[in-house]
Amino acid sequence: MDRIYANRAEAGQLLGAAVRKRLGAHPAIVLGLPRGGVPVAAAVAAALGAPLDVLVVRKVGVPAQPELAMGAVAPGGVTIRNEDVLAMLPGARRQFEAVASEERAELVRRERAYRGERPPLALTGRVAILVDDGVATGATLRAAVAAARQLGAARVVVAVPVASREAREMLEAEADDVICLQTPQFFVAVGGWYADFPQLSDAEVRELLPGP
Repeated sequence: MDRIYANRAEAGQLLGAAVRKRLGAHPAIVLGLPRGGVPVAAAVAAALGAPLDVLVVRKVGVPAQPELAMGAVAPGGVTIRNEDVLAMLPGARRQFEAVASEERAELVRRERAYRGERPPLALTGRVAILVDDGVATGATLRAAVAAARQLGAARVVVAVPVASREAREMLEAEADDVICLQTPQFFVAVGGWYADFPQLSDAEVRELLPGP
């Protein structure tokens, strides 16, 4: 039966238990995708006793429908194009690079905001667990998987409380493992699976992350 989570903290606690059961005590680093993925990741990291960090990835949204991803960008020059969306919308290909350029600038700003004086993310030889609060199209997490590999991760695991079936299948083809608590038949949007789903501020994200 499909479940509505009370909030991101509850979803993270349930997800953390599932990740711990799957991976055991294997050392890993938990990476939250801001903003909404960070509180979920914090609960997963606590369940595993693992370090928490952030991997900034930006959705490249359709200008008239910003929640619909035509792609995503991530650190290291990673750019993912959602070809299904680009093919479906007239003019989307022409608009893609302009929107992607804006999102790359925002990515740099958020990296500074969230990481502060901490050194750059180091994943060489590590197991990276990528956590978000849910997956609709999968474009953002696909970019995160590519970025984690580019940063040297030995193994990339995606962990989410809820995902569309199409996105889950796509991620299973690209990540080394996908841990997803539920894939509803009728997905619609991530926020629909939470009773409390507030937008988070940069300050709230920073409070959840380790200090310098």
